[in-house]
Amino acid sequence: MASEIAERYAQGLFELTVEENSVETTKQEVEELLSVTEENLDIQLFFQAVKVTKTEKKNFIDKVFAKICSHDLVNFLKLLVDKGRITYLEEILNCYVDLADEKLGIVRAVVSSAKPLEKEDLTKIQNSLEKKTGKSVILKNRIDPSLIAGIKVTVGNKVTDI
Repeated sequence: MASEIAERYAQGLFELTVEENSVETTKQEVEELLSVTEENLDIQLFFQAVKVTKTEKKNFIDKVFAKICSHDLVNFLKLLVDKGRITYLEEILNCYVDLADEKLGIVRAVVSSAKPLEKEDLTKIQNSLEKKTGKSVILKNRIDPSLIAGIKVTVGNKVTDI
């Protein structure tokens, strides 16, 4: 569950992108930014370091993220630095993705199975979930060796049948 701080900042970014009609493009940028920060632990450590000044952090944002992010998103990142909230970055970005998905009619689902499922099976499950939910479904196959047989489908935070 996201913290109140993360939810508040994500909501602010979301409202800005709704006003500017850029929810989908910002979501793509946010997902790319999340990917970069999750793959590079050094970036997270850099933002958490108390000996690194706010100016140094903002210069880093300009040099690294200005290449993959819009001007508004770069300014948002700098705002997080100024307000001392940059340590919540991943949580804020994940909250934004959830808000954007809801606005865009997208739901995320996880299919847990003992072994990787074939692509055609995943497509059938995805189609079934889309019919059931009436939304676009982004499906992820998670391997769970503790499952003896069958699959477990989780949509959002609910386990469901297909």
